[in-house]
Amino acid sequence: MSDSSHALPANAGVTHHEHPPYQRHHFVSMEQQTETTSFGMWLFLLTEIMFFGGLFTAYLIYRNWYYPAFVAASHTLSIKEGSFNTLLQITSSFTMAMGVWCAETKRQKGLVWALVATLILGLGFLGIKADEYHEKYVKDHIPGHAFAGHAFSPQGFIHPDEEAMKGGEKPLAPDMAAKTEVYFSLYFAMTGMHALHMVIGIALLCGMLFKAMRGGYMDGHIAFVENFGLYWHFVDIVWIFLFPLLYLISRHQ
Repeated sequence: MSDSSHALPANAGVTHHEHPPYQRHHFVSMEQQTETTSFGMWLFLLTEIMFFGGLFTAYLIYRNWYYPAFVAASHTLSIKEGSFNTLLQITSSFTMAMGVWCAETKRQKGLVWALVATLILGLGFLGIKADEYHEKYVKDHIPGHAFAGHAFSPQGFIHPDEEAMKGGEKPLAPDMAAKTEVYFSLYFAMTGMHALHMVIGIALLCGMLFKAMRGGYMDGHIAFVENFGLYWHFVDIVWIFLFPLLYLISRHQ
């Protein structure tokens, strides 16, 4: 009995608890993993708030400096298209919230339909934004060497809006008319970054939809769906600020 070959292994009597296949090895429990991923998402969103906050601040500063130019340039934006895009964004936020709820309650069909609806609404938003960008391209309102700043000066049109011309609005001075390029630079920077976030979200949404159609997220592991929902809601909130800032508040003198 004293033979070492009969000695018990060092880990004898130790019970190994099985953990779910989706639990990473460096986490003690699923609760810890879920809390960590949620904290990481909130930290990421905080950096996004600081990024867009810088753009918003720059816009407000330049708007204060070149107010007449920003008013004139804002008249070229379509309130109808902007309003419809706002409706699409708010609706997609609702459908995404329904998707999270369906994942929590293990309703596969409801999750699939909610993700499909969110995907369609997101694509619709990008389609309208592409139409707006095309209009700016046709009118040479894209900042650069071909920018039609002369259209806002006395040498060109009195105002980009014909109705405003009939109302007797005065033309911009040439130096102020040139500052409309600042407005469009910020317009494309802010809406372009928002659209990029939409494209990334739609790519992730497609992957999530593919997995949901195969029965994914029905095992109780829905951290990805919840975190993606936070991301999508954040993108929607950014647009809720962009719409009045770019389309509405500079509409009238």
